[in-house]
Amino acid sequence: MLAWIAYATVALVWGSTYFAMALGIQAFTPYGMMAWRFTAGALLALLIGRLQGEPLPTRENLPHLALVGAFLLAGANSLVACSETRVSSGVAAILSALVPLGLALWDRERLSGRTWTGLALGLGGVGILTNPLEGSVDPRGVAILLLAVALWSFGTIHGKRHVKGGGLMTNVGVEMLAAALLCHLIALGTGGYTHAPLTAKALSALAYLVIFGSVVAFTAYVYIAKVWSPAKMGTYAYLNPLVAVLLGCAFLKEPFNARMALGMAVVLAGVAIVQLRPALRLRSEEAA
Repeated sequence: MLAWIAYATVALVWGSTYFAMALGIQAFTPYGMMAWRFTAGALLALLIGRLQGEPLPTRENLPHLALVGAFLLAGANSLVACSETRVSSGVAAILSALVPLGLALWDRERLSGRTWTGLALGLGGVGILTNPLEGSVDPRGVAILLLAVALWSFGTIHGKRHVKGGGLMTNVGVEMLAAALLCHLIALGTGGYTHAPLTAKALSALAYLVIFGSVVAFTAYVYIAKVWSPAKMGTYAYLNPLVAVLLGCAFLKEPFNARMALGMAVVLAGVAIVQLRPALRLRSEEAA
C-alpha cells in the first residue's frame, strides 16, 4: 500500500511541475532556479532525516548518492527546465514519457510482450493527449529532452543497484545537496540566477518545486525505485501529462475535447496492462 501511495504522489505532483517550472523560468534562469530549489530541498530533507534519527550515509554510499543527484537532478531535471525555453510543455511531456522505456533498457530488463504492449500503448496515449507535433518543434529542445531521459534512466538504475541502506530522507538530502552544488556552479558560469525581476508567481513556483516537487515527490520516487521493477514504476511518466491536462482544465479553464478524452483512456489502458499483470498472475497462482 505504501508503494502505491508513493506512486500516486509522483504521478500527481510531477504532473504539475511542468507548469511550475514554466512560471519559475519567467524570472529565474533554468540552472538558477534549480540551484535554489535543490539547496532548500536538501536542507529540508536533511533536517527531517536528523529529526527522525536516521543514520548518516556510509562512505561507500556517498559517491553513489552524489552520482544519483548529479544525473537525476542537476542533469535530467535541470535539462527539462532548459528545454521549456525552446519547446512547449506538450513536447516536454511526451518526450519525458520515454522514461519507462529508458529504465527498461538501462536495467536490461526482460519484458514480456504484454508489458511492451502496455508501454507502447501508454506512450501512444500521451501522444494523443498532448498532440505535441502541432506546429514546429525545436530540434535542440528535443535533443535536450532525450538527453534528460537518458540521464534520468541511468541515474535511477544506478541508485537502485548501488545505494544500499541508509535513511530515506537523509539519502535524498545528500542527493539534492550534490545537485545543488553542481547547479550553483553551472548557474554562475552561464549567466547567473535570474534574467528578469523576481515576481510573486516565480517565487511561489520555486516554493512549490522545493516542498512538493523535490522533498515530497522525489522521496516517493526514490522509495518506489527500490521496491518496484523499472518498467512498473516508470509508468508514472505516462500519468504526468494526464494530470497536467486535468489541472489546466480545472484551474486555467483550458478546453477539454474528445481527443483529450481518448488520449486519457489510452494512457490508463496502457498503465493498467503494465501495473495489473503481477496482481492477476499472483491471484491465478494462488487459485492453482
